[in-house]
Amino acid sequence: MEFKVVQKEVELQSRGWIPTFHDISDEVMAIVKESGITNGICTVVSHHTTCSVMVQESSHDLDSFDLEYLQHDLLDIMRKMIPDYSEEGQYRHPGPIHASFGLHVGEPGSYTSMNTDGHLRSSFFGRSETLTVKDGVLDGGEFAHIYFIDWDHVRARRRQANITVMGTTESVGDRKFNNGEVVNTLRKFTDEEKKYMPEFDFQKRKYEQE
Repeated sequence: MEFKVVQKEVELQSRGWIPTFHDISDEVMAIVKESGITNGICTVVSHHTTCSVMVQESSHDLDSFDLEYLQHDLLDIMRKMIPDYSEEGQYRHPGPIHASFGLHVGEPGSYTSMNTDGHLRSSFFGRSETLTVKDGVLDGGEFAHIYFIDWDHVRARRRQANITVMGTTESVGDRKFNNGEVVNTLRKFTDEEKKYMPEFDFQKRKYEQE
């Protein structure tokens, strides 16, 4: 069975001033199709520590911020948990050494290090998602889209999503586990747990009279 790996880099442009949600579903699906991999996995990874990857439904409606309603709902929740960095000293990070390091490596000003909110939000969400490739098609479910989220809104900047597709170009045969029967994960009570107790009598009589 042939095993194959394909890697691609998707370049993006975030707008700044507000977190940017990039819908990269079409690009990822095109990479999977062009890879020639029939069955395997596709991993989408952020190259950046203030960005995340999310698989979620498209909510279609857009508001005046060019955000889908579900995206803005998510942003509202994150702002309650991790408020936007709006004033100096709001967070411990960045300290003076880190701010100086930013200037040393060519940052345009210390303000670009005031993105602690982006780092913390990325830590909550994680920087990657992995989906299954079945019969040459990305298995995202009925409504799933792939979003690259840039939480860092201090400036507009270029971003990169890294896509890795791994798998075989051949069929993997029948995928059904246990002949496709539904797996019962509900708790199964023992006879000992269900045994009669005298304390049941009063409530049982009341129940039978109703």
